[in-house]
Amino acid sequence: MDRRRFLGAAVAVAASAAGTAVLALRSLGGSPAAGRVQAARATRTSAHPSASASASASLSLELAEQQRAGNPDWRLRSEGPPEAVEGYADRISVLPGEPFSLHVSTTASAFTVSAYRVGWYGGAQARLVWRSPSQRGRRQAAASFTSATRTAYARWDPSLTVATDGWPPGAYLLRLDASNGHQRYLPLVLRSPSAAGRTVLMHGVATWQAYNLWGGYSLYQGSDGAYGNRSLVVSFDRPYDGSGAEKFLVYERALVVLAERLGIPLAYTTGLDVHLSPAALDGASAVLSLGHDEYWSPQQRARVTRARDAGANLAFLGANACFRRIRWQAGNRQVVCFKSDFRDDPAYWQHPAEVTTDFRANPGADPESSLIGVLYEGFPTDAPYRVHAADHWLFAGTGVAAGDTFAHLVGVEYDRVTPGSPTPRPIEILAHSPLVCAGAQSHSDTAYYTVPSGAGVFASGTMRWVEGLMAGTGDDGGAHGMDARTGALVTRVTENLLTAFAQGPAARNRPAPRDNMHAVYG
Repeated sequence: MDRRRFLGAAVAVAASAAGTAVLALRSLGGSPAAGRVQAARATRTSAHPSASASASASLSLELAEQQRAGNPDWRLRSEGPPEAVEGYADRISVLPGEPFSLHVSTTASAFTVSAYRVGWYGGAQARLVWRSPSQRGRRQAAASFTSATRTAYARWDPSLTVATDGWPPGAYLLRLDASNGHQRYLPLVLRSPSAAGRTVLMHGVATWQAYNLWGGYSLYQGSDGAYGNRSLVVSFDRPYDGSGAEKFLVYERALVVLAERLGIPLAYTTGLDVHLSPAALDGASAVLSLGHDEYWSPQQRARVTRARDAGANLAFLGANACFRRIRWQAGNRQVVCFKSDFRDDPAYWQHPAEVTTDFRANPGADPESSLIGVLYEGFPTDAPYRVHAADHWLFAGTGVAAGDTFAHLVGVEYDRVTPGSPTPRPIEILAHSPLVCAGAQSHSDTAYYTVPSGAGVFASGTMRWVEGLMAGTGDDGGAHGMDARTGALVTRVTENLLTAFAQGPAARNRPAPRDNMHAVYG
């Protein structure tokens, strides 16, 4: 099975079970003390005294939002066939108060739109922020197609314009409810006005679109399933396939829920917004790349690197991050990635550093390990996660010992520390997990390093890290066989990570990494 179909099948299984359980509030040895979260808030506020009044007011609003009651009815009950109801927004993200338009097609006579903000909300995991009046439904045109780049898109009329006045920043699921009883999501990010003093959740929207097969084409395959007929350019002017939000549901949602439960100061953005704005990450305490964040522009990478070098901690909570170099075009509604056909990219002769292929590949080779610490190595694999440095502060409260294993946590893609590639030093390997991929023996590594600015950088080394937060709850669909013990480990390590990173440059308040790359790899 090809990579896109394999990942898509795993995502579909996990997403289909999302209605059966609630993410557990659990950890080995108990949750982090509330005092650590309060200390994080106090540290970040005092670091920006000139903005302390507005920051305190904003934080009070955040805390009030996190403590509101949720609406557990946010989950889909019936997707129905794709044409039953589907839609897309004309904006990938908006600031609170900015409007956006929805383009909806349905076989039903009417539909409504419900905007759910994802968070903890006492375990409900989402809150209904807005609901539209009933809208007239109609079936819109089939997919349009640009043959030169094999790009599928929709030329649909707008169905309604939505105002976001009073909506708090966050990750939203817009649920389309058709009068025929079927439903679908479309995701939207209400980005935060500022990252200063906050942990930034950077949603991987380019990756969402890269795997989207609506209209029969993605960056992985064409309508015949062949890689050679894949899209070279994909458009945001079309719905997402499946539930409408599968990448978000499986690889990002659980981390949003956990971060909101911890009560740390948060900011929301997307890879596109970081690409567009040099100031998008200014003053951030931490930047989080979520479970599957493969497609980055050079500008996004440069700004994340600059944030690290200014003291922002980085966490890569998946695998295969920052692997593909992309270009945004058409008013930032299209993602370009020629991959192995990079010589056909118009940038090949004029701007070789912008050629849309793998970051590690020529021309303009710049392996992602120089930023992340680990290098993407392979797909597919399924292996136990093996603890190596059990006394590291990230494992505090877990009770683990060196050599302890957690079944199925490594997969379906993985990264490892690779001595032959650019690797920041000192770097400490925290978990070193043997595996077999395509018949070859290797390892997946969880790693941690620091830089002179004091920033700490964590990489999980497995694409299942965010899924692991749901292990044992039913929300992961049992697709990988991860159990509650694995979920408890991932939850506690992630709690330790986020509460430490929220306090500012980790090297200033946590032990330095003990370089063990050569001890592990020789």
